[in-house]
Amino acid sequence: MSLNSPVHNERMSGMISAQRTLRSELVRDKHRPLYHIVAPEGVCRPFDPNGAIWWKGRYHLFYIFQDEHLPDGGHCWGHVSSPDLVHWRHHPTALFPAAGDPEEGIFSGCALVSAEGIATIVYLGVNSGVCIARSYDDNLDRWVKEPANPVIPIPTESDSNFGKYVVHDPHVWIENGSYYAIINGWAQWDTAYLFSSPDLVHWEYQHKFYQPRSEWTEKDEDVACPDFFPLGDRHMLLCISHKRGCRYYIGTYKDQKFVPERHARMNWDGGPCFAPESLLDPNGRRIFWAWALDRRSDKSAHESGWSGCMTLPRVISLDSGGELLIEPPQELNTLRGTLTRLENLIVKGQVTINEVSGDSLEIQLEIDLLESREVSVAVRCSPDGTECTLITYNSVSHELSIDVAKSSSDPSVKYPTLCWNPVSSWYKTETDPGSTTQRAPLHLHDGEHLLLRIYIDRSIVEVFANSRQCITHRIYPTRADAREVRIHADKSPVKVLGLTAWEMAPSNSW
Repeated sequence: MSLNSPVHNERMSGMISAQRTLRSELVRDKHRPLYHIVAPEGVCRPFDPNGAIWWKGRYHLFYIFQDEHLPDGGHCWGHVSSPDLVHWRHHPTALFPAAGDPEEGIFSGCALVSAEGIATIVYLGVNSGVCIARSYDDNLDRWVKEPANPVIPIPTESDSNFGKYVVHDPHVWIENGSYYAIINGWAQWDTAYLFSSPDLVHWEYQHKFYQPRSEWTEKDEDVACPDFFPLGDRHMLLCISHKRGCRYYIGTYKDQKFVPERHARMNWDGGPCFAPESLLDPNGRRIFWAWALDRRSDKSAHESGWSGCMTLPRVISLDSGGELLIEPPQELNTLRGTLTRLENLIVKGQVTINEVSGDSLEIQLEIDLLESREVSVAVRCSPDGTECTLITYNSVSHELSIDVAKSSSDPSVKYPTLCWNPVSSWYKTETDPGSTTQRAPLHLHDGEHLLLRIYIDRSIVEVFANSRQCITHRIYPTRADAREVRIHADKSPVKVLGLTAWEMAPSNSW
């Protein structure tokens, strides 16, 4: 059939019309974010970001999605790329389980440039082991799997390595001409296992990568989705425990052994922040994304036709004292639209900021607490207050919190305490009463003002505080008028030195 034939033209016209119709439906969805990366494939659980890599002038990000036409869950890797962290191009599916492959699905892993300069993916082949694939084109559209896969097989009872280690999510790096991999110790207390290889194909088990400490983690926390890299004069192990979500270690690394000096979390009870993945960009920035778990019921997600949202990209670094800094990249500023600026507001009680409203906003605040112990910023508020999301800082408990108890009137929205529970599927809902207030530590220094950058994007809220903390939550307001912004300071006044707000334009990430 000729590409210019009437039949071809009619088919293309129909496809374009269908795409426009779908786009219009997605835009009208009151919960689907406008400037966060959202799964184009539909309902994706899991939707782990994976394989983040800077390659040939673009940021590439892969992610797990499910193809219903494939057996055993149909877990595949999707692929998007961007020149600027804002405008994303959708690529063909990167990895999927094909006939004759040893794996039954594609689970989490990483990407790196090999010693030969070849873009390489290392991933967990479901029910197989650690596998690798390589790409030889500039767009990373075509991937060739290693014939020797799995290069680190799951040990069987007849294997001499059985019982020494567990094979799950891999992370690989190059060091002094050799390859090293850490693999998550699934279902064992806070454990990762170190392997080495001269060529990415032949691997030898070395030892446990570090020793856990009971005062930091619980015995049933694992080290899933590991990501290990230098940060300042230290090293960082970014990961999740399936039970508690995103977390990290900072410590020293020498002679292939990691000694954690500090452990902290990036997700707290009730929170959705899961499965982080990072890259180093050409500007020397360490940037990561995480999966922001959907808190709607399966039924609601399938009725809407989508589930899968990334956090905004986050830039992490260490300050001169070794404290973690976490900030949004400046590229997000290109989405700013209409500007509102207010200064020197004295707030006591509740004040509605009439000049600012919406469901797609960036809000920056500088607040002097004066003698007050607590201040709250409420977003996505309905006029009668039946729906609102409350962001609070308490200077006595030194906590930044997001309260979602009134964020949605939809009874199917749940906020389980744990991210994931191996007993009752993805997360507890039946036996866990849940936690509607997520609390993160934030200690202001003497004389330091509270600095908040709040990103609101329909069903997701991300709050960056004083460049040292970030807390994420999912919200699902049902009311079209849940758009107001309010500030609360009930017991004594606070001074809002500056409030700057922008309406945020949609990106093409959805």
